[in-house]
Amino acid sequence: MTVLYKANMVRGAEWARFFADRAPHLPFRLWPDIGDPAEVRYLVAWVPPDDIAATFPNLELVFSVGAGVDQFDVTRLPPHIPLVRMLEPGIAETMVEYVTMAVLALHRDLLHFITQQRGQLWCEIRITPAGRRRVGVMGLGQLGQAVLERLKVFGFPLAGWNRSPRNIEGIACYAGADALPDFLGTTDILVCLLPLTGETRGILNADLFARLPRGAALVNVGRGGHLVEADFLAALDSGALSGAVLDVAEPEPLPAGHPFWSHPRILLTPHNASMTMPDTAVDFVLDVIARHRRGEDLPGRIDRERGY
Repeated sequence: MTVLYKANMVRGAEWARFFADRAPHLPFRLWPDIGDPAEVRYLVAWVPPDDIAATFPNLELVFSVGAGVDQFDVTRLPPHIPLVRMLEPGIAETMVEYVTMAVLALHRDLLHFITQQRGQLWCEIRITPAGRRRVGVMGLGQLGQAVLERLKVFGFPLAGWNRSPRNIEGIACYAGADALPDFLGTTDILVCLLPLTGETRGILNADLFARLPRGAALVNVGRGGHLVEADFLAALDSGALSGAVLDVAEPEPLPAGHPFWSHPRILLTPHNASMTMPDTAVDFVLDVIARHRRGEDLPGRIDRERGY
């Protein structure tokens, strides 16, 4: 009854130490050292191996090592095998830190000051009070709600949009496609924390940018597939968008010469807004395995029809 880990190998060594300490009875292997594939019951992966079901005939659970699961082709995973996304607390805390940094950087015109510094220009920009800078978050799951809670302290007027209704104290909540234009019209800094599904791919497009107030800014910490690059660059160049912080792209890493690398109004980071912490991640995986053995509901279990 083996747990197989297939993700970052440096952090995988940490996973191995925590498993040895907390579950010495449970064999733990690091890809590509899979041992007997028939013994693999639990797979923890970022990019899954090809043909999971045929390779591991006795597989019982599959975990995504991250909060997203769009890298999995669920049609190739038998219906009886649950797919579980990572819910350990380190993901939320690091995401909150990053989005707070990004929102404050855009709010306080950091991208403009970086450009001025490179041009050796000393020119002040009038400060906009936080109470007049409206921040909207698309995606009101665990991460979106944690981000909004932290942003409250700065005094921004806050709103959130979600596919299904949410009721969050102190947040103006919008739900469904019909409410999206109203949400966008009151958003000066837009944060995308949506899962990537067939419905959300390409949602950050020319139509959406046109519905934002002119000069709005974007933070994309969802997936690169949410963004229509040509529409985005056109919006930046026309002034419809004033700047953006991007932690995701498609593909990753971006090729040399891609316009995102050098655009003066884009701050680009290498998909590390949040990071799974091995210590608490191992506790989460062991808890889900124990729940599975007892026949209980599994936290983080993906609804295959919705894709998250």
